[in-house]
Amino acid sequence: MKIGDLAAATGTPVETIRYYEREGLLPAPPRSAGNYRVYGEAHVQRLAFIRRCRSLDMAQDEIRALLGFRDDPAAHCGEANAVLDAHIGHVEQRIAELQTLARQLRELRGRCQAVPGGECGILSELGQPCAPGVGEDAGTPHVDGVHGRRVGRHGPGHAH
Repeated sequence: MKIGDLAAATGTPVETIRYYEREGLLPAPPRSAGNYRVYGEAHVQRLAFIRRCRSLDMAQDEIRALLGFRDDPAAHCGEANAVLDAHIGHVEQRIAELQTLARQLRELRGRCQAVPGGECGILSELGQPCAPGVGEDAGTPHVDGVHGRRVGRHGPGHAH
């Protein structure tokens, strides 16, 4: 099948397929005499695996490790468990960060007294410098995905 067929079969945009190829997650397919990429069922299965991992918000390195275990029938599943345990730790950390963010936003929202804009407690508070250890300067990244789209470490337009 051609790349458009693979895209249709897996619900994956063509550019995402090419991205996964460039990143080494999806092996480059052989080419036809007309220089078209020719994908097979193995590509469909591997892409489904990658997309399932992405739906669980796994990073490329985590996916790459799991693919390595998948490609090596002699690999011990304990190694896959270690990857998942580390990912669970990252998810739990993000949940804690989101809970802190929600608390901060509720506190900020509580400053509203429904007065004209020049006297708004929310706007006044947002105009103050962040406390040490808070905000972008603290190394805490903006949490991807919370506004209905993904951005960041996996490249633009890769909402998997």
